[in-house]
Amino acid sequence: MISSQVRAFGRLCIGLLACGTVMAGGQTSAPAHYEPTIESLNQHPLPTWYDDAKLGIFIHWGLYSVPGWAPLVHPNHDFTSQDYITHNPYAEWYLNSMRLDGAPTQAYHREHYGANYDYYNFAPVFDREIKAWNPDKWAGVFRDAGARYVVLTTKHHDGFTLWPSATPNPKLPPDRQHATRDIVGELSKSVRGAGLRMGLYYSGGYDWTFVPGPIKSAPDYEAVKPESAAYGEYVDAQYRELISRYHPSVLWNDIDYPKSGHPLEIEAEYYNAVPDGVVDDRFGIKHTDYTSPEYQTLDKISPTKWEECRGLGRSFGYNRAEGEAETIAPDELIYLLVDIVSKNGNLLLDVGPEADGTIPPVQMTRLVALGAWLKQNGEAVYGTHPWKRAEGETVDGTKVRFTQKGDSVYATVLGSPKTSKVTLKSVSAKTGSEIRLLGDSKPLTWKQSGDDVEVSLPASLPGKYAYVFQLQQP
Repeated sequence: MISSQVRAFGRLCIGLLACGTVMAGGQTSAPAHYEPTIESLNQHPLPTWYDDAKLGIFIHWGLYSVPGWAPLVHPNHDFTSQDYITHNPYAEWYLNSMRLDGAPTQAYHREHYGANYDYYNFAPVFDREIKAWNPDKWAGVFRDAGARYVVLTTKHHDGFTLWPSATPNPKLPPDRQHATRDIVGELSKSVRGAGLRMGLYYSGGYDWTFVPGPIKSAPDYEAVKPESAAYGEYVDAQYRELISRYHPSVLWNDIDYPKSGHPLEIEAEYYNAVPDGVVDDRFGIKHTDYTSPEYQTLDKISPTKWEECRGLGRSFGYNRAEGEAETIAPDELIYLLVDIVSKNGNLLLDVGPEADGTIPPVQMTRLVALGAWLKQNGEAVYGTHPWKRAEGETVDGTKVRFTQKGDSVYATVLGSPKTSKVTLKSVSAKTGSEIRLLGDSKPLTWKQSGDDVEVSLPASLPGKYAYVFQLQQP
Protein backbone atom coordinates (compact mmCIF):
# COMPACT_ATOMS: atom_id res chain seq x y z
CA MET A 1 0.00 0.00 0.00
CA ILE A 2 0.99 3.61 0.72
CA SER A 3 -0.06 4.77 -2.73
CA SER A 4 -1.63 7.74 -0.97
CA GLN A 5 1.88 8.96 -0.25
CA VAL A 6 2.67 8.96 -3.92
CA ARG A 7 -0.54 10.78 -4.74
CA ALA A 8 0.13 13.26 -1.95
CA PHE A 9 3.16 14.40 -3.91
CA GLY A 10 1.09 14.83 -7.04
CA ARG A 11 2.44 11.85 -8.92
CA LEU A 12 -0.44 9.41 -9.07
CA CYS A 13 -3.80 11.18 -9.06
CA ILE A 14 -6.65 10.22 -11.35
CA GLY A 15 -9.66 12.41 -10.67
CA LEU A 16 -13.28 11.49 -10.48
CA LEU A 17 -13.93 12.87 -13.94
CA ALA A 18 -11.66 10.19 -15.36
CA CYS A 19 -14.03 7.49 -14.12
CA GLY A 20 -15.88 5.52 -16.71
CA THR A 21 -18.67 4.75 -14.25
CA VAL A 22 -21.67 6.58 -12.92
CA MET A 23 -24.23 6.07 -10.19
CA ALA A 24 -26.88 3.40 -10.57
CA GLY A 25 -29.46 4.35 -13.14
CA GLY A 26 -26.92 5.84 -15.52
CA GLN A 27 -25.17 2.63 -16.47
CA THR A 28 -24.61 1.74 -20.06
CA SER A 29 -24.77 -1.73 -21.55
CA ALA A 30 -21.49 -3.59 -21.83
CA PRO A 31 -19.94 -3.85 -25.30
CA ALA A 32 -19.47 -7.28 -26.79
CA HIS A 33 -15.71 -6.85 -26.92
CA TYR A 34 -13.27 -4.40 -25.34
CA GLU A 35 -10.37 -2.84 -27.19
CA PRO A 36 -7.19 -1.51 -25.53
CA THR A 37 -8.25 2.13 -25.71
CA ILE A 38 -9.55 4.51 -23.07
CA GLU A 39 -12.69 5.06 -25.14
CA SER A 40 -13.47 1.35 -25.22
CA LEU A 41 -12.60 0.72 -21.55
CA ASN A 42 -14.77 3.66 -20.49
CA GLN A 43 -17.79 1.82 -21.91
CA HIS A 44 -17.47 -0.72 -19.10
CA PRO A 45 -20.52 -0.35 -16.82
CA LEU A 46 -20.16 -0.53 -13.07
CA PRO A 47 -21.34 -4.06 -12.18
CA THR A 48 -24.38 -4.15 -9.94
CA TRP A 49 -22.77 -6.72 -7.64
CA TYR A 50 -19.93 -4.33 -6.82
CA ASP A 51 -22.16 -1.30 -6.37
CA ASP A 52 -24.43 -3.28 -4.02
CA ALA A 53 -21.70 -5.08 -2.06
CA LYS A 54 -20.60 -2.13 0.14
CA LEU A 55 -18.10 -4.13 2.19
CA GLY A 56 -14.98 -6.01 1.14
CA ILE A 57 -12.10 -7.54 3.09
CA PHE A 58 -8.53 -6.66 2.12
CA ILE A 59 -5.73 -9.05 3.13
CA HIS A 60 -2.06 -8.10 3.41
CA TRP A 61 -0.10 -11.29 4.03
CA GLY A 62 3.44 -12.15 3.03
CA LEU A 63 7.08 -12.24 4.13
CA TYR A 64 6.57 -9.03 6.12
CA SER A 65 4.11 -10.95 8.30
CA VAL A 66 7.00 -12.93 9.80
CA PRO A 67 8.67 -10.00 11.60
CA GLY A 68 5.26 -8.27 11.73
CA TRP A 69 6.38 -4.98 13.21
CA ALA A 70 6.23 -1.22 12.63
CA PRO A 71 6.43 1.79 14.95
CA LEU A 72 3.20 3.05 16.52
CA VAL A 73 3.29 6.49 14.95
CA HIS A 74 1.33 8.67 12.54
CA PRO A 75 -2.17 7.67 13.65
CA ASN A 76 -3.70 10.13 11.19
CA HIS A 77 -1.58 8.91 8.27
CA ASP A 78 -0.07 12.29 7.56
CA PHE A 79 1.73 10.92 4.52
CA THR A 80 3.55 14.17 3.68
CA SER A 81 5.15 14.70 7.09
CA GLN A 82 8.95 14.87 7.08
CA ASP A 83 9.63 11.67 9.00
CA TYR A 84 6.88 9.47 7.58
CA ILE A 85 9.35 7.51 5.45
CA THR A 86 11.73 6.60 8.30
CA HIS A 87 8.89 6.16 10.81
CA ASN A 88 6.48 4.31 8.53
CA PRO A 89 3.55 2.72 10.42
CA TYR A 90 2.89 0.29 7.55
CA ALA A 91 4.40 -3.08 8.53
CA GLU A 92 4.21 -4.29 4.93
CA TRP A 93 6.94 -1.71 4.18
CA TYR A 94 9.33 -3.56 6.52
CA LEU A 95 11.92 -4.24 3.78
CA ASN A 96 12.19 -0.55 2.94
CA SER A 97 12.15 0.68 6.53
CA MET A 98 14.75 -1.80 7.80
CA ARG A 99 17.30 -0.31 5.38
CA LEU A 100 16.97 3.28 6.59
CA ASP A 101 19.41 4.62 9.12
CA GLY A 102 17.57 6.05 12.09
CA ALA A 103 14.39 4.09 11.37
CA PRO A 104 12.81 2.27 14.33
CA THR A 105 12.27 -0.74 12.07
CA GLN A 106 16.00 -0.96 11.38
CA ALA A 107 16.69 -0.99 15.13
CA TYR A 108 14.01 -3.66 15.62
CA HIS A 109 15.44 -5.82 12.84
CA ARG A 110 18.97 -5.64 14.20
CA GLU A 111 17.83 -6.47 17.71
CA HIS A 112 15.72 -9.48 16.74
CA TYR A 113 17.48 -10.87 13.66
CA GLY A 114 20.88 -9.23 13.34
CA ALA A 115 22.18 -6.47 11.09
CA ASN A 116 23.13 -8.87 8.30
CA TYR A 117 19.97 -10.98 8.28
CA ASP A 118 18.56 -10.86 4.75
CA TYR A 119 14.85 -10.06 4.42
CA TYR A 120 14.29 -12.94 2.00
CA ASN A 121 15.44 -15.39 4.67
CA PHE A 122 11.89 -14.94 5.93
CA ALA A 123 10.70 -17.03 2.94
CA PRO A 124 11.36 -20.50 4.42
CA VAL A 125 9.93 -19.31 7.74
CA PHE A 126 6.77 -18.10 6.02
CA ASP A 127 6.47 -21.36 4.06
CA ARG A 128 6.74 -23.34 7.28
CA GLU A 129 4.15 -21.19 9.05
CA ILE A 130 1.55 -21.28 6.28
CA LYS A 131 1.23 -25.06 6.59
CA ALA A 132 -1.20 -24.35 9.46
CA TRP A 133 -3.35 -21.97 7.40
CA ASN A 134 -6.96 -22.96 6.72
CA PRO A 135 -8.50 -20.95 3.84
CA ASP A 136 -12.02 -22.22 4.57
CA LYS A 137 -11.81 -20.75 8.06
CA TRP A 138 -10.84 -17.37 6.67
CA ALA A 139 -13.69 -17.46 4.18
CA GLY A 140 -16.17 -18.20 6.97
CA VAL A 141 -14.84 -15.34 9.08
CA PHE A 142 -15.14 -12.87 6.21
CA ARG A 143 -18.64 -14.04 5.31
CA ASP A 144 -19.77 -13.77 8.93
CA ALA A 145 -18.28 -10.27 9.13
CA GLY A 146 -20.73 -9.24 6.42
CA ALA A 147 -18.25 -8.85 3.57
CA ARG A 148 -19.41 -9.53 0.04
CA TYR A 149 -15.95 -9.68 -1.58
CA VAL A 150 -12.31 -10.30 -0.67
CA VAL A 151 -9.11 -8.83 -2.14
CA LEU A 152 -5.82 -10.64 -1.49
CA THR A 153 -2.33 -9.24 -1.99
CA THR A 154 -0.77 -11.57 -4.58
CA LYS A 155 2.51 -9.62 -4.74
CA HIS A 156 3.50 -6.67 -2.59
CA HIS A 157 6.43 -4.32 -3.13
CA ASP A 158 8.95 -6.96 -2.00
CA GLY A 159 8.26 -9.03 -5.14
CA PHE A 160 7.39 -12.29 -3.33
CA THR A 161 4.25 -13.86 -4.82
CA LEU A 162 1.52 -15.85 -3.11
CA TRP A 163 1.05 -18.15 -6.08
CA PRO A 164 3.52 -20.39 -7.95
CA SER A 165 4.03 -18.06 -10.88
CA ALA A 166 5.16 -19.57 -14.16
CA THR A 167 6.98 -16.29 -14.83
CA PRO A 168 10.25 -16.58 -12.91
CA ASN A 169 11.67 -13.59 -11.07
CA PRO A 170 15.19 -13.10 -12.48
CA LYS A 171 16.30 -11.29 -9.33
CA LEU A 172 15.49 -13.91 -6.67
CA PRO A 173 16.69 -17.49 -6.13
CA PRO A 174 14.06 -20.11 -6.97
CA ASP A 175 13.30 -20.93 -3.32
CA ARG A 176 12.69 -17.27 -2.45
CA GLN A 177 10.29 -16.29 -5.26
CA HIS A 178 6.89 -17.51 -4.14
CA ALA A 179 5.00 -19.32 -1.42
CA THR A 180 5.06 -23.11 -1.50
CA ARG A 181 1.26 -23.23 -1.28
CA ASP A 182 -0.92 -21.72 -3.99
CA ILE A 183 -2.46 -19.27 -1.56
CA VAL A 184 -4.23 -17.35 -4.33
CA GLY A 185 -5.86 -20.46 -5.74
CA GLU A 186 -6.79 -22.02 -2.42
CA LEU A 187 -8.32 -18.85 -1.02
CA SER A 188 -10.17 -18.13 -4.27
CA LYS A 189 -11.82 -21.53 -4.05
CA SER A 190 -12.76 -21.11 -0.38
CA VAL A 191 -14.06 -17.55 -0.77
CA ARG A 192 -16.25 -18.48 -3.71
CA GLY A 193 -17.42 -21.55 -1.84
CA ALA A 194 -18.62 -19.22 0.91
CA GLY A 195 -20.67 -17.24 -1.62
CA LEU A 196 -18.33 -14.24 -1.85
CA ARG A 197 -16.50 -12.63 -4.76
CA MET A 198 -12.71 -12.93 -4.98
CA GLY A 199 -10.39 -10.10 -6.00
CA LEU A 200 -6.63 -9.83 -6.39
CA TYR A 201 -4.17 -7.05 -5.52
CA TYR A 202 -0.84 -6.71 -7.34
CA SER A 203 1.94 -4.18 -6.85
CA GLY A 204 2.67 -3.06 -10.39
CA GLY A 205 4.44 0.18 -9.58
CA TYR A 206 7.00 -1.09 -7.08
CA ASP A 207 9.08 -4.23 -7.03
CA TRP A 208 12.13 -3.91 -4.84
CA THR A 209 13.72 -6.96 -6.45
CA PHE A 210 14.01 -5.06 -9.75
CA VAL A 211 14.82 -1.59 -8.34
CA PRO A 212 15.80 -2.09 -4.69
CA GLY A 213 15.88 1.50 -3.55
CA PRO A 214 15.41 2.06 -0.67
CA ILE A 215 13.00 4.97 -0.69
CA LYS A 216 14.69 7.57 1.53
CA SER A 217 13.01 10.81 0.50
CA ALA A 218 9.96 12.02 -1.41
CA PRO A 219 11.62 12.06 -4.87
CA ASP A 220 12.43 8.37 -4.43
CA TYR A 221 8.76 7.47 -4.66
CA GLU A 222 9.14 7.96 -8.42
CA ALA A 223 12.80 7.05 -8.78
CA VAL A 224 12.39 3.47 -7.56
CA LYS A 225 9.62 2.58 -9.99
CA PRO A 226 11.06 -0.06 -12.36
CA GLU A 227 10.62 1.00 -15.98
CA SER A 228 12.85 -1.48 -17.82
CA ALA A 229 11.50 -3.50 -20.72
CA ALA A 230 12.14 -6.65 -18.69
CA TYR A 231 10.00 -5.45 -15.82
CA GLY A 232 7.16 -4.40 -18.12
CA GLU A 233 7.14 -7.86 -19.68
CA TYR A 234 7.26 -9.43 -16.23
CA VAL A 235 4.26 -7.50 -14.92
CA ASP A 236 2.23 -8.08 -18.08
CA ALA A 237 2.93 -11.82 -17.87
CA GLN A 238 2.05 -12.12 -14.20
CA TYR A 239 -1.19 -10.19 -14.67
CA ARG A 240 -2.15 -12.49 -17.51
CA GLU A 241 -1.49 -15.47 -15.24
CA LEU A 242 -3.70 -14.06 -12.51
CA ILE A 243 -6.51 -13.37 -14.95
CA SER A 244 -6.40 -16.70 -16.79
CA ARG A 245 -5.87 -18.90 -13.73
CA TYR A 246 -8.09 -17.25 -11.14
CA HIS A 247 -10.63 -15.02 -12.98
CA PRO A 248 -10.72 -12.40 -10.20
CA SER A 249 -13.80 -10.24 -9.74
CA VAL A 250 -11.57 -7.30 -8.75
CA LEU A 251 -8.22 -6.37 -10.28
CA TRP A 252 -6.56 -4.07 -7.76
CA ASN A 253 -3.28 -2.58 -8.95
CA ASP A 254 -1.15 -0.45 -6.64
CA ILE A 255 1.11 2.57 -7.08
CA ASP A 256 1.23 2.63 -10.90
CA TYR A 257 1.89 0.43 -13.91
CA PRO A 258 5.35 0.33 -15.53
CA LYS A 259 5.59 2.57 -18.57
CA SER A 260 7.19 -0.35 -20.38
CA GLY A 261 4.10 -2.45 -19.69
CA HIS A 262 0.70 -2.49 -21.40
CA PRO A 263 -2.08 -1.60 -18.95
CA LEU A 264 -4.63 -0.85 -21.67
CA GLU A 265 -4.16 -4.31 -23.14
CA ILE A 266 -4.28 -5.96 -19.73
CA GLU A 267 -7.52 -4.22 -18.75
CA ALA A 268 -9.16 -4.99 -22.09
CA GLU A 269 -8.15 -8.64 -21.81
CA TYR A 270 -9.46 -8.68 -18.25
CA TYR A 271 -12.87 -7.26 -19.16
CA ASN A 272 -13.16 -9.70 -22.07
CA ALA A 273 -12.39 -12.59 -19.71
CA VAL A 274 -14.38 -11.27 -16.72
CA PRO A 275 -17.04 -8.84 -18.06
CA ASP A 276 -18.44 -8.10 -14.59
CA GLY A 277 -15.03 -7.51 -13.05
CA VAL A 278 -13.81 -4.13 -11.80
CA VAL A 279 -10.47 -2.30 -11.84
CA ASP A 280 -9.21 0.41 -9.49
CA ASP A 281 -7.67 3.79 -10.29
CA ARG A 282 -4.01 2.93 -9.69
CA PHE A 283 -3.02 1.61 -13.11
CA GLY A 284 -1.70 5.02 -14.15
CA ILE A 285 -4.23 5.44 -16.99
CA LYS A 286 -7.36 7.56 -17.35
CA HIS A 287 -9.81 4.76 -16.83
CA THR A 288 -11.19 3.26 -13.65
CA ASP A 289 -14.34 1.68 -12.29
CA TYR A 290 -13.89 3.44 -8.95
CA THR A 291 -11.46 5.66 -7.05
CA SER A 292 -9.55 4.39 -4.01
CA PRO A 293 -8.80 6.91 -1.26
CA GLU A 294 -6.61 5.42 1.48
CA TYR A 295 -7.48 6.14 5.11
CA GLN A 296 -9.62 9.02 3.79
CA THR A 297 -13.36 9.58 3.58
CA LEU A 298 -15.46 12.08 1.61
CA ASP A 299 -17.39 15.08 2.87
CA LYS A 300 -20.31 14.67 0.48
CA ILE A 301 -21.99 12.25 -1.90
CA SER A 302 -19.78 11.36 -4.86
CA PRO A 303 -21.48 11.09 -8.28
CA THR A 304 -19.07 8.27 -9.11
CA LYS A 305 -18.21 5.10 -7.25
CA TRP A 306 -15.39 5.10 -4.72
CA GLU A 307 -13.90 2.69 -2.22
CA GLU A 308 -11.99 3.58 0.91
CA CYS A 309 -9.22 1.13 1.78
CA ARG A 310 -7.81 1.06 5.29
CA GLY A 311 -6.59 -1.31 7.94
CA LEU A 312 -8.36 -2.15 11.16
CA GLY A 313 -5.28 -0.61 12.75
CA ARG A 314 -2.71 1.85 11.43
CA SER A 315 -1.00 -0.80 9.29
CA PHE A 316 -2.22 -3.06 6.51
CA GLY A 317 0.26 -5.85 7.20
CA TYR A 318 0.36 -7.54 10.61
CA ASN A 319 1.94 -5.35 13.30
CA ARG A 320 2.42 -7.24 16.56
CA ALA A 321 2.86 -3.91 18.39
CA GLU A 322 -0.72 -2.82 17.68
CA GLY A 323 -3.39 -3.33 20.31
CA GLU A 324 -6.71 -1.86 21.40
CA ALA A 325 -5.48 1.73 21.30
CA GLU A 326 -4.30 1.46 17.69
CA THR A 327 -7.32 -0.47 16.37
CA ILE A 328 -10.54 1.20 15.32
CA ALA A 329 -13.25 0.75 17.93
CA PRO A 330 -16.32 -1.34 16.98
CA ASP A 331 -18.70 1.61 17.11
CA GLU A 332 -16.38 3.82 15.06
CA LEU A 333 -16.00 1.04 12.48
CA ILE A 334 -19.76 0.78 12.06
CA TYR A 335 -20.10 4.56 11.82
CA LEU A 336 -17.35 4.59 9.19
CA LEU A 337 -19.07 1.98 7.03
CA VAL A 338 -22.43 3.72 7.23
CA ASP A 339 -20.88 7.10 6.39
CA ILE A 340 -19.06 5.68 3.36
CA VAL A 341 -22.15 3.90 2.03
CA SER A 342 -24.27 7.04 2.43
CA LYS A 343 -21.85 8.83 0.08
CA ASN A 344 -21.81 6.21 -2.71
CA GLY A 345 -18.79 4.31 -1.48
CA ASN A 346 -17.62 0.86 -0.47
CA LEU A 347 -15.31 0.04 2.43
CA LEU A 348 -12.39 -2.29 1.72
CA LEU A 349 -11.40 -3.20 5.26
CA ASP A 350 -7.99 -4.76 5.73
CA VAL A 351 -6.95 -7.56 8.04
CA GLY A 352 -3.29 -8.29 8.64
CA PRO A 353 -2.87 -11.97 9.54
CA GLU A 354 0.10 -13.38 11.42
CA ALA A 355 2.53 -15.53 9.43
CA ASP A 356 0.59 -18.73 10.21
CA GLY A 357 -2.69 -17.20 9.07
CA THR A 358 -4.02 -16.34 12.52
CA ILE A 359 -6.15 -13.21 12.48
CA PRO A 360 -5.11 -11.26 15.61
CA PRO A 361 -7.78 -11.33 18.35
CA VAL A 362 -7.98 -7.54 18.45
CA GLN A 363 -8.99 -7.58 14.78
CA MET A 364 -11.34 -10.53 15.18
CA THR A 365 -13.40 -8.69 17.82
CA ARG A 366 -14.05 -5.93 15.28
CA LEU A 367 -15.04 -8.34 12.54
CA VAL A 368 -17.45 -10.13 14.87
CA ALA A 369 -19.04 -6.86 16.02
CA LEU A 370 -19.39 -5.62 12.45
CA GLY A 371 -20.95 -8.87 11.32
CA ALA A 372 -23.47 -8.87 14.17
CA TRP A 373 -24.51 -5.30 13.37
CA LEU A 374 -24.88 -6.02 9.66
CA LYS A 375 -26.90 -9.17 10.34
CA GLN A 376 -29.49 -6.96 12.00
CA ASN A 377 -29.14 -3.79 9.92
CA GLY A 378 -27.74 -4.88 6.56
CA GLU A 379 -31.00 -3.92 4.86
CA ALA A 380 -29.90 -0.29 5.24
CA VAL A 381 -26.50 -1.02 3.68
CA TYR A 382 -26.51 -3.70 0.98
CA GLY A 383 -28.06 -2.73 -2.33
CA THR A 384 -28.79 0.81 -1.21
CA HIS A 385 -28.01 4.09 -2.93
CA PRO A 386 -27.42 7.60 -1.66
CA TRP A 387 -30.48 9.61 -0.67
CA LYS A 388 -30.85 13.29 -1.57
CA ARG A 389 -28.39 14.03 1.24
CA ALA A 390 -26.02 11.86 3.20
CA GLU A 391 -25.84 13.60 6.55
CA GLY A 392 -28.31 14.74 9.19
CA GLU A 393 -28.78 14.81 12.92
CA THR A 394 -31.30 14.38 15.68
CA VAL A 395 -32.57 17.30 17.73
CA ASP A 396 -30.09 16.37 20.48
CA GLY A 397 -27.17 16.56 18.04
CA THR A 398 -26.53 12.85 17.36
CA LYS A 399 -25.24 12.29 13.84
CA VAL A 400 -27.45 10.54 11.28
CA ARG A 401 -26.63 9.03 7.88
CA PHE A 402 -29.18 8.31 5.13
CA THR A 403 -29.46 5.64 2.45
CA GLN A 404 -32.35 4.56 0.24
CA LYS A 405 -33.66 1.47 -1.49
CA GLY A 406 -36.86 1.44 -3.49
CA ASP A 407 -39.41 3.64 -1.71
CA SER A 408 -37.67 3.24 1.65
CA VAL A 409 -35.29 5.70 3.26
CA TYR A 410 -33.04 4.45 6.05
CA ALA A 411 -31.94 6.87 8.75
CA THR A 412 -29.06 5.42 10.76
CA VAL A 413 -28.51 7.12 14.09
CA LEU A 414 -24.82 6.90 14.96
CA GLY A 415 -25.06 6.31 18.67
CA SER A 416 -27.48 5.32 21.41
CA PRO A 417 -30.62 7.45 21.83
CA LYS A 418 -30.51 9.58 24.96
CA THR A 419 -34.26 9.55 25.64
CA SER A 420 -37.33 7.44 24.87
CA LYS A 421 -37.85 9.36 21.62
CA VAL A 422 -35.73 10.16 18.59
CA THR A 423 -36.48 13.26 16.54
CA LEU A 424 -34.94 13.26 13.07
CA LYS A 425 -34.39 16.84 11.92
CA SER A 426 -35.52 17.97 8.46
CA VAL A 427 -37.09 14.61 7.60
CA SER A 428 -40.63 13.92 6.41
CA ALA A 429 -42.48 10.61 6.38
CA LYS A 430 -45.45 9.62 4.28
CA THR A 431 -48.75 10.18 6.05
CA GLY A 432 -50.22 6.91 7.32
CA SER A 433 -47.05 4.92 6.65
CA GLU A 434 -45.14 2.79 9.14
CA ILE A 435 -41.73 3.53 10.59
CA ARG A 436 -39.73 0.49 11.64
CA LEU A 437 -36.64 0.07 13.75
CA LEU A 438 -34.52 -2.61 12.11
CA GLY A 439 -34.24 -5.57 14.44
CA ASP A 440 -37.69 -4.96 15.97
CA SER A 441 -40.75 -6.42 14.26
CA LYS A 442 -43.32 -3.97 15.62
CA PRO A 443 -44.02 -0.64 13.88
CA LEU A 444 -43.21 2.42 15.95
CA THR A 445 -45.44 5.28 17.04
CA TRP A 446 -44.44 8.49 15.29
CA LYS A 447 -45.64 11.92 14.33
CA GLN A 448 -44.62 14.70 12.01
CA SER A 449 -43.60 17.72 14.02
CA GLY A 450 -43.10 20.55 11.56
CA ASP A 451 -40.09 19.68 9.43
CA ASP A 452 -39.02 16.89 11.76
CA VAL A 453 -40.12 13.32 12.47
CA GLU A 454 -40.54 12.34 16.12
CA VAL A 455 -40.34 8.59 16.77
CA SER A 456 -41.19 6.84 20.06
CA LEU A 457 -38.78 4.03 20.88
CA PRO A 458 -39.57 0.56 22.21
CA ALA A 459 -38.76 -0.18 25.83
CA SER A 460 -35.77 -2.25 24.79
CA LEU A 461 -33.54 -1.46 21.84
CA PRO A 462 -32.23 -4.32 19.66
CA GLY A 463 -28.50 -4.51 19.12
CA LYS A 464 -26.08 -1.67 19.85
CA TYR A 465 -23.83 1.02 18.43
CA ALA A 466 -26.13 2.42 15.72
CA TYR A 467 -29.89 2.21 15.15
CA VAL A 468 -31.70 2.24 11.81
CA PHE A 469 -35.15 3.69 11.17
CA GLN A 470 -36.90 2.69 7.97
CA LEU A 471 -39.49 5.13 6.66
CA GLN A 472 -41.36 6.02 3.49
CA GLN A 473 -40.98 9.46 1.96
CA PRO A 474 -44.13 11.42 1.12
